[in-house]
Amino acid sequence: MAKSIIVIDDEEVVCKMTKMVLSKEGYDVETFTDSKKALERIKEKKFDLVITDLKMEDIDGMEILRRVNHLYPGTKVIMITAYATLDTAIEALRERVFDFFPKPIKIEELKKSVKEALSD
Repeated sequence: MAKSIIVIDDEEVVCKMTKMVLSKEGYDVETFTDSKKALERIKEKKFDLVITDLKMEDIDGMEILRRVNHLYPGTKVIMITAYATLDTAIEALRERVFDFFPKPIKIEELKKSVKEALSD
């Protein structure tokens, strides 16, 4: 059975590109540009991996990370952001983020990180 990934990013192009790349790798990928709807979906279904943008309307990536950690402690979260600062990276690490990528995303690095996150 294919591993399931949810991608949450308010930029439609990031969602489409990530879904295309990861689907080709054999993963079952759902995407959301609305973080509230994404969180509702996360409450309905346990995903094997969550990839989320940091800065979004309504619910930001740090809150998504906290909620996923609370609901599904074993689920890994990869964070992507155009607003990477040392403070946000440290906060994400404290919240047990699996990996942290600045935008623009380097696809090969993301694929490697996803494979590592889902290897256990």
